[in-house]
Amino acid sequence: MIFEIEMKIYVKKVLISFFVIFTILSVKTIYSDSKKKSTKFTSKLVRAAIERTEFNIVYDGSYVSIKYPNGDVPANRGVCTDVIIRSYRRLGIDLQVLVHEDMLKNFQAYPAKRIWGQKKPDSNIDHRRVPNLQTFFTRKGTVLKISNSGKNYHPGDIVTWLLPGNLPHIGIVTNIASKDHRRPLIVHNIGSGTVLEDILFSYKITGHYRFRK
Repeated sequence: MIFEIEMKIYVKKVLISFFVIFTILSVKTIYSDSKKKSTKFTSKLVRAAIERTEFNIVYDGSYVSIKYPNGDVPANRGVCTDVIIRSYRRLGIDLQVLVHEDMLKNFQAYPAKRIWGQKKPDSNIDHRRVPNLQTFFTRKGTVLKISNSGKNYHPGDIVTWLLPGNLPHIGIVTNIASKDHRRPLIVHNIGSGTVLEDILFSYKITGHYRFRK
């Protein structure tokens, strides 16, 4: 009788051990798969951003009526936000649609009325404005800490700045380091076309985001 009880206890312990091991392995597999997927997305986004530097772009933020969805201004035109929009589009993510749909449901959450006096969303321009993208990334992405250390800015992260004259600006962090290896280079368009540049700490950072659909 005692032997049977001991055997049952032993078998129960063995089963529990197998369950624990299986659970740990399953969690590791899920985490590993998620990490691989995230790394793959990041690599594609960074590559898409760097590809933007190969195009000859005239800086032009003029209001233009564009189609919806997948609307874009002329290919040889663009501003800082268009770098972000076109990079994400290479991955099949249409920020024009995502921003517009969120603004239709939550217009008051965006600064469109306060800054530009809008009474309703405008799919032609809303996604091309930095404050709107900041709001969208805050609502739908991950808000990351603003840091003075370059190591805290990872490839694929989105950074916003305030330029002299209170002009908002936005760019994408890459996996390419500065000459002193202290900062990642940024793909952005500040007026002379889309470039890969060491400007992370050149201006006041106003936002640090991560968005993966």
